[in-house]
Amino acid sequence: MSAQIHFFAGWLGMLFGVLSGAVIGMFFARKDWMGGYSSFRRRLMRLGHIAFFGIGFLNILFAVTLPALNLSEGMGIIASLGLLLSLATMSLVCFLAAWRKPLRHLFPIPVSGASLSIILTLKGLL
Repeated sequence: MSAQIHFFAGWLGMLFGVLSGAVIGMFFARKDWMGGYSSFRRRLMRLGHIAFFGIGFLNILFAVTLPALNLSEGMGIIASLGLLLSLATMSLVCFLAAWRKPLRHLFPIPVSGASLSIILTLKGLL
């Protein structure tokens, strides 16, 4: 369980958030792009872009919180891996679900990783 890994992962998430926003932002002016502003596909693309930032921030907060956590080494590793899994998969699942709607059923993967990590972090703060 290393704070350095989560600082790096968090800032990498920020970079991917900026880059994905730049790429999809080139098409946002088109009213009919991906079915229009309120379409399922377009909403998921926006969510994927923002998820890079959100899960990136969670990783940075985890790194800052690590010294205050009172978790066993095993529980700390599980919390750490859950956040890294969430960062690696949340935006990917958003983009995949925008491409093929049935892939939305993959959302339990990143959600479980983030939820478990947050629960363990809260437990470690008690």
